[in-house]
Parts: sequence; structure tokens; C-alpha cells
Amino acid sequence: MKGTGAVIRALVADDQAVVRTGFVNLLNTQEDIEVVGEAEDGAHAVRVAAETRPDLALLDIRMPHKNGIEAAREILAGSGGATKVLMLTTFGLDEYVYDALAAGAGGFLLKDATFPELLHAVRVVAAGNSLLSPEITKRVISEFVHARASRLPVHSVGELTAREAEVLTLIARGLSNAEIAARLTITDHTVKTHINRLFAKLELRDRAQAVIVAYEWGLVRVGSGIG
Repeated sequence: MKGTGAVIRALVADDQAVVRTGFVNLLNTQEDIEVVGEAEDGAHAVRVAAETRPDLALLDIRMPHKNGIEAAREILAGSGGATKVLMLTTFGLDEYVYDALAAGAGGFLLKDATFPELLHAVRVVAAGNSLLSPEITKRVISEFVHARASRLPVHSVGELTAREAEVLTLIARGLSNAEIAARLTITDHTVKTHINRLFAKLELRDRAQAVIVAYEWGLVRVGSGIG
């Protein structure tokens, strides 16, 4: 056990041994992160997750035998949502990103992200929050979401108050609760209240689904800016 505080137990799955080892070594340098399992493909990742029950599964989206999306779906179901999923992708325009979000992935990160960006993503997603890199939010979701039928419950923006719609828009732009509070000059508690209410109204599971809805409704568009 590292340190004296809470430690994030992580699983790393990537079919490229060099990449996988690199991520494992980097994560293990941190006092609050411990890699408890590795996997070279999606099927192996599901088995290792069942054995180790990690807090976070870092999954490459493109793997043999079972891709990252299928693995994420099974890991989330098998853990009852206790294991969070952070997806890795090489391509900013990956056709599977939308599918992974719908499957329950809590965040996305490009493989060329910096070490600080990786650590931030791991900590954010492990804490139960959602993280989408600006590149993926702007280039991928908006690219594919309008070309597919929504798999989320059908609702309309009219069901939200003006402030709830504003909070939804800021979530989709990647702002944290604290940043939303500062932007709207309200308390963090008030932000949480708005989020809980809009999630209940729209039957949303997490912030990733909120981002999808915001794009489908046109509240956020390519070039609208992040933050």
C-alpha cells in the first residue's frame, strides 16, 4: 500500500506492450495510484478486472479479441459501476468514441497526452467525474452524434430551467463544478443542486451522457470553445 491516504487501484489494458509498460511505470510513480493489473487485449482486461476489482480501468479503445468498448461495457456491468473507465485512443476522430460514451466510459484521452494530463484524467475519472479532452469533445462527439439515432431517453431542452440549461452547456464545454460556480457566481452546492435536478429530469447517468445530450440539442457546437 502506497502512502497513508486513499490509493487509486488501476488496471491498464493495451495490446502494445511498450505503450502498456510505459503507462504502468508512469502511474506507479505516484503515491496515490497503484497498478494492480495489466492486460494485452479486451478479453483479458475483463478477466483481470473481475479478479482485481480496480477503481479505474484504463483501456485502449482498439484491442484484439474484445475491443475497449466491449470490455468497458462488461467491466462496468460486472462491477456494478464501481470500476470507472478511462478510454485511450490514438485518433482524434475515432469512430468508436460515441459508442464508448454510450457504453458508460467516464472519460477519453488521446495517447499523445502529456504525463500531467494522464494523471489528471485518472484522478478525475476515478473520483466518479467525467473527462473529455477538448480535442475529442469538439472533433469527435459533434462529428458522429448527429449521424446516429440517440440511444438516450427522448427529452427536450424545454424541460430545463434557463439556469439548468446553462449548467448543462458548461458541463459540455468541460468545466468542473468549481469552474461552473465561478463562471455563474454561485456556490458549489448550488451547482450540484442544478446538476442533480437536470440529471433527474433528463434521466442521465453521468456527465458523459450530459455532453452527448448537449451536442444533440445544439447547445454546444464545433468551434464554440472550451472553458
